Amino acid sequence: MGIHSPSGSDLSEAQTFLDRYPDLQAIDIVLTDCHGIGRGKTIRRHELKSLYAYGRGMPPSLFGQDVAGEDVEGTGLVLTDGGGDMRCWPVAGTLGRVPSTNRGQVLISMFNADGLPLEVEPRHALARQMAHARAAGFAPLGALELEFYLVDGERGARGRVMPARYALTGRRSLCANTMSVDELDQMSPLFDAIYAGAEEVGVPLESLISEYAPGQYEFTIRYRDLLRAADDVIIAKRLIRATARRFGMEACFMAKPFGHHSGSGMHLHLSLAGPDGANRFADTPAGELNPLMLQAIGGIRATIADTMLVLAPFLNSWRRFAAGVYSPVSDTWGIENRTVALRVPSGSPATRHFEHRVAGVDANPYLVAAVTLAGALDGMAHARDPGPPTVGNSYASGAAHDLPRSWLDAIDRFEQSAFSREVLGAPFHTGFVAIKRAEWLRMALEVSEAEWDLYGFTV
Repeated sequence: MGIHSPSGSDLSEAQTFLDRYPDLQAIDIVLTDCHGIGRGKTIRRHELKSLYAYGRGMPPSLFGQDVAGEDVEGTGLVLTDGGGDMRCWPVAGTLGRVPSTNRGQVLISMFNADGLPLEVEPRHALARQMAHARAAGFAPLGALELEFYLVDGERGARGRVMPARYALTGRRSLCANTMSVDELDQMSPLFDAIYAGAEEVGVPLESLISEYAPGQYEFTIRYRDLLRAADDVIIAKRLIRATARRFGMEACFMAKPFGHHSGSGMHLHLSLAGPDGANRFADTPAGELNPLMLQAIGGIRATIADTMLVLAPFLNSWRRFAAGVYSPVSDTWGIENRTVALRVPSGSPATRHFEHRVAGVDANPYLVAAVTLAGALDGMAHARDPGPPTVGNSYASGAAHDLPRSWLDAIDRFEQSAFSREVLGAPFHTGFVAIKRAEWLRMALEVSEAEWDLYGFTV
């Protein structure tokens, strides 16, 4: 019989999967932590139906760990109630086979003993904001773009990380080759395998671009329900990593892996549908931008400073803002302007939406979507004026307004933010601050080789 799944999963999904892949022997079950990292287990084939029927115990302390997987005492989640497990259930629609590993994979989500969503899980934070939007008569839709680097599994001279050799020719290029179609062709065996895998795991990967630096690429993902769009990012990153390894490469999702090359963003495209399915951000009959969308942008402008720790959660995240290369650290907005934080792209007036360009690809997509949607809802509820759009190069103005200017500033601002605490929930808010302060201290005590080179025998 089993127990009713609070996640909405159904045993028939597991049976259909097992029937489709009779020779598959293992399945990765993946719980996404506060950093966007998959934590979980690899179970055997015969355990899958039990997961769907009864769930699976895992420790909630996973949400109290730093990015290295070490417990942070100040989160209040370490050995709470003796360190017992909470029950995890499959996320419906995420079970699929990853061809490169020949294992199954399914996302899971954690619930407490009463079957209620565990408040410190990031996916639930987004689900709560989705529920708020639906209560207001909106259905949030979106997509997140993924920029990333492909690098060699082995380092080059002087231990430097190098752009990956092309899968087709074995050649290496140190040129940017921005938007080069030939660049994509030379890496096509890998990308063909990624597309094939995406089809099996249900991630609608679309356009592929050679980006602004050697070895940098971007996948766009099809627009759909915002919660599923965030799931897509988690699944896609694991798929890209696993497939790249089989080609002797590593996929790098750091925000700024190379100081003198462009950073990697995770741009969020967002709109809201009404009860009839029509886009509530569509242009007015007079051809003007919709006041509702402008209010949403105004709400995000009013809250973006409080949420910078979500958008740029690591020390490396802030290196992406050091040079203005399509990486805005501001609250600016504009029309068809890639130097602003909130861009309104050109396109069909009926499909109008805006793009939030601040988050790095290292950010947790559930949290990015949660704070962005919450800011938009706040803006519409209070009819917030976004102000005039920025025209021209927003980097030239140097306008950052009241935004944090460093990782530590962002931690301080987030800790004091009533908005962030309300949106993400007090337990998560407290734990995230503790984790980020512990990570900041860890990195503050690390003396780099660059410091030795510059200061060691000079000052």
